[in-house]
Amino acid sequence: MRFSLFALFVSTALVGVVSSSPTPEVNEYEARDLEPRVSLTNMVRINSAKDYCLIVPKNKRTNIGDSEHPGGMTTYCSKPQGGQGKLPSNFWKNVAYKKGKGKTGKAYVQLTGCINAKSLDRLDPSDGGGQYDSSGGAGGKGNPKGSKCTGYAHYVELIEPDVNRACIRCCQEYKDCPLNKDTAGCPAVIPGNYFSCT
Repeated sequence: MRFSLFALFVSTALVGVVSSSPTPEVNEYEARDLEPRVSLTNMVRINSAKDYCLIVPKNKRTNIGDSEHPGGMTTYCSKPQGGQGKLPSNFWKNVAYKKGKGKTGKAYVQLTGCINAKSLDRLDPSDGGGQYDSSGGAGGKGNPKGSKCTGYAHYVELIEPDVNRACIRCCQEYKDCPLNKDTAGCPAVIPGNYFSCT
């Protein structure tokens, strides 16, 4: 009988402790703004001229425009990790790294310059090129969908194999990464040093 009363007392005490624990509340705005983690094979980054990632066609010798479908693009990096492809050390012939502030004073970082299109087997050297970005595509969800730049809200990237030119800019302000000039070429989209690429 003593054991039964003691067990009943302990059980009641434990239920009281558990039920009195506060339930963590999630702010409705915080919950709405949560985003799923981006796959390493769907992100770009620019840490320096020697540490960066780009989106490229997933399949060999593919035109940029032909890669723009779900599963047609992937990430290649100078220092790959977690399933990312490895960019060859001679991918850039000349590259300029620049950090700055856009028209609204928000930060951006970019790479501009000349590439060796034949060095990367994902590219078709005769391709006129195309654009990848974080905020375009169907419903403004990115091309590829859900793609992001590490540490920034937006990015725009152009690769132009036929003229051996490429550029990428990651920015905090949408307007500093324009998406409406994709056929105008790198210098129009991302002003910078292009070293007279040929």
